[in-house]
Amino acid sequence: MSSKRKSKVVRSEGGTPETKRGRGEGDLQDVRVYNEEVELDSRNPEQDYLQYKESCESLASLMAEIQELKASGVKEGSPEVEQRRMQGCILFMNLKKLNRLAHMRLKRGRDQTHEAKQKVDVLHLQLQNLLYEVMHLQKEISKCLEFKSKHEEIDLVSEEVFYKEAPTEISRPPLTKNDQHQLTLARLDWELEQRKRLAEKYEESQASKEKIQKGIEVKKEHLRSLQPGLNAIMQASLPVQQYLSMPYEQTQKQTEIARHLPPPLYVLFVQANAYGQACDKNLSVSISGDVDEAKALSKPPDDSQDDESDSDAEEEQEKTKRRRTTTGGQLEEKRREVLKRHPLSVCVDLRCKDSSVLHLYFYYLMNLNIMTVKTKVATSTDVTTAISAGELLRSNTLLSCLYIGDQGRETPNPANRYQFDKVGIVSFADHVDDLGYPYMWVQNLGGLHFPNDGSEACNVCGGSSLSASHMESTMKLLRARVQSRLALQKQFASLEHSIIPVSSECQHFVPAKIVSRLARWTTTTHQDYMELPYTKHVTDAGLAKDTDLYFMGVVERGTARLHAAVVISPRYPETAPLFTLLLSWKGERSGRTDDNLRAVESEVNMFKHELQGPRPGHQLLTNQMARLCMCLDVFLETESQDDSVEGPREFPREKMCLRTVRGPNRLKPFKYNHPQGFFSHR
Repeated sequence: MSSKRKSKVVRSEGGTPETKRGRGEGDLQDVRVYNEEVELDSRNPEQDYLQYKESCESLASLMAEIQELKASGVKEGSPEVEQRRMQGCILFMNLKKLNRLAHMRLKRGRDQTHEAKQKVDVLHLQLQNLLYEVMHLQKEISKCLEFKSKHEEIDLVSEEVFYKEAPTEISRPPLTKNDQHQLTLARLDWELEQRKRLAEKYEESQASKEKIQKGIEVKKEHLRSLQPGLNAIMQASLPVQQYLSMPYEQTQKQTEIARHLPPPLYVLFVQANAYGQACDKNLSVSISGDVDEAKALSKPPDDSQDDESDSDAEEEQEKTKRRRTTTGGQLEEKRREVLKRHPLSVCVDLRCKDSSVLHLYFYYLMNLNIMTVKTKVATSTDVTTAISAGELLRSNTLLSCLYIGDQGRETPNPANRYQFDKVGIVSFADHVDDLGYPYMWVQNLGGLHFPNDGSEACNVCGGSSLSASHMESTMKLLRARVQSRLALQKQFASLEHSIIPVSSECQHFVPAKIVSRLARWTTTTHQDYMELPYTKHVTDAGLAKDTDLYFMGVVERGTARLHAAVVISPRYPETAPLFTLLLSWKGERSGRTDDNLRAVESEVNMFKHELQGPRPGHQLLTNQMARLCMCLDVFLETESQDDSVEGPREFPREKMCLRTVRGPNRLKPFKYNHPQGFFSHR
């Protein structure tokens, strides 16, 4: 409500304001000032509420009465209606007054609440100020309690040594023994005196050092002047070194470069050199790569150049900030850093009996702490390259499984798995073509040893002893692997031309005349081999692995075609090739459906000792193929013929058999007896 309504001038009955102004001062006694705020203090809110409720009820009853009167036909200006209308106006004015009083009470309550809140805020602010002062005082007290003087960090001599060595004018025993503060000051004075003496000795030593260094520089200069003469002498002696097969200069250079090799490659270089000199004259070792870069890696950082390169580093940092590399680029850079190779590598050349050379290039991955190898085979003469022999001398298959289970596809260091997870490398096998193959025997030659599933849970560098223990056996295996692959390459070239070469030492394995012939010899893949229906029992038994080599051969005689799926292990001829057969003649039969075909598979696969021939048995594959053709002849010639068909037999009997069949399975005689020349059952 507005303030204009809070106070009123109450006039006495009769008269107007103008007549009052005309009256005398005595008439002013009838004028009284009315203030609702004063009345508000004397009124009870509960009584006002009851009065408000009664007024509302009375007003409602008056309105109802007026409604009834009008409904009964009483006119608008009748006394009964006017009387009730005046009573309703009085009640309505009373309601307005009660409303004003309620609003005034509400405003007064809000004002009181606001004043109380201001007092609380002032008290809370004072409390916060007091708490802050208390916290500040506590911090100051803690600083004072934790204060340590600089002299406490100095390692002073003990009091006994101080009184024994310090002069009397510094130690002052009568004063310092009774005053701890004076004792500390005296000990600090003695420490300062000692340091001054040491500084003088240091300056004298520096002067002596500079004098000695000057003498060393003079001697170095004299030695440098001798170098050109020594080089001339070495150049003049080169023809003599070549004539006597004593390459001292080359050996000296290699030894100098070897100083910059990482430890695993250095162990390999030293042990391979030692083995070549002592046991194998056909083994040679050399070092290749960027020597300057290797020197930069092994050279410690020069502190003297830091100040000179500060400005350049700041400029480079500003340029780097301007170039905002993407996340993918940063991740690729981290991958390259993880897979980084050492700039130097060791090459081992292994010469075989047929003048072929196996080049082994060993690398060291610095951040992964493993060694890898790449290979290359050089032959003295041009070997007829067969299409099916394309995988024999490749780096990814040549040294696979040199030791059992060592495929060289994954890193042998368990710590590399965590490094790969950080940079997003899924498998190391995706990078072996570029970086080389981390075979376990390569780690052993470099003196590295990592735990595997069955070894101790430790990571030890065995060093030279580990390398020496594996050197001889590994070199023999490498030579045997190269010779077996070259022998296989020659055999494949003959097989692709439908020729089965049988050496003179192996002629007694098969009869002189074999009618069946090899019609086709091709290579195939592991996936295609697994999809063949007649090889399922081999794949289920785990005898066909992705590291093996797979081939298909077709042997024909007349209308009969014998399909042979051949699995050749990387460890050939130590592991014999595995033949699986399917005969297409009068339907299709395999070793799983026909007992005689199973017997043929047994003749070819099981009797390795009969077919291997003279050591090392490189002719095993062709001997197996010759026996397969022989067994097909026996199988077809001993088949029963329909007598109702006229004309000559398709497969006339040319092999001499004691019995054509035996037992309830009607097995045929596939064993060849030399020199009698007949076939019998096993």
